Amino acid sequence: MANPEQSGRAQDTPSAPWRVGVVEYRQATGLPPYERRRAGKARPLASSRDGLHIHGAVGRVTCADGAGHTLWTHRCTGRPNAAHVSGDRVLVTTDSLDYTPWGHLGPALLLDLADGARIAELRGKRGAAVGGGRFLLGLEGYDAFDTRQYDRDASLVDSWRSYGHYVIGTGIRVVETDRGLPAGSRVVRLLPGGVIERGPRLSGPSAARPVVLEDGTILVLDAGVLRAVDRRLGATVLAELLPATAEEDPRRTVSLRREGGNVTAVIAEPRPGQPNRYTVHTWTIALHPPRTPPRPSNG
Repeated sequence: MANPEQSGRAQDTPSAPWRVGVVEYRQATGLPPYERRRAGKARPLASSRDGLHIHGAVGRVTCADGAGHTLWTHRCTGRPNAAHVSGDRVLVTTDSLDYTPWGHLGPALLLDLADGARIAELRGKRGAAVGGGRFLLGLEGYDAFDTRQYDRDASLVDSWRSYGHYVIGTGIRVVETDRGLPAGSRVVRLLPGGVIERGPRLSGPSAARPVVLEDGTILVLDAGVLRAVDRRLGATVLAELLPATAEEDPRRTVSLRREGGNVTAVIAEPRPGQPNRYTVHTWTIALHPPRTPPRPSNG
């Protein structure tokens, strides 16, 4: 039986041959991506397959139908920041209104999707739905670097020594973010029984939330490098956007988002002596999917 610390593969293998090209590059002085505010009507935190929408505001979680009618309201002590629906359950992560030893980490609420009744109050910063009323809930900080899987009744099903951005598909992949220097993060796959299949190493302490492409390839913006990682955890460097530095600045912030056939990569670097000012680099990058191999002729 495999043990939870084994490496899945000794060598990286090439990912699907996606190609990229930089369409535009801009540089400005301003705020990092996480401090930007989007105008307009607030989007729901999550939506179910049958058209229910989960919204969050300070002190409450609400569920509305497709016509906008509120079906239930659940009162909470913080500010909901994300929600995940699986079966007849919804997991809501929250920010605390007060600063605590865990920063602004608030409770994670497991609620009944039908009426908003609280099933359990859990501790975790980042969640994901994995189907059948089950969820992943991850926590990082102090000695914690863990992902736990809970069932619809909040019973612990499995756990792994890994944490980061979760990619749910034919399996569970994690783009780890350990915030350590030097970085010890990888892209990994979580397997039953706490087993971790370890893929390519990452250079930075906090990679951006990945973009998932049509064939399951994930794009990872890591310390100025755009990488493609396929379903088998094979990695390819697609573009080197910023030169490598001797030591990654932990205050650097990064973001990556899909916009049609392009992705937008943003890296914000703090300016020396100006703690609230950043040099913001923005790239618009065209995606070119893998070429379909020619069919063999019958002749």
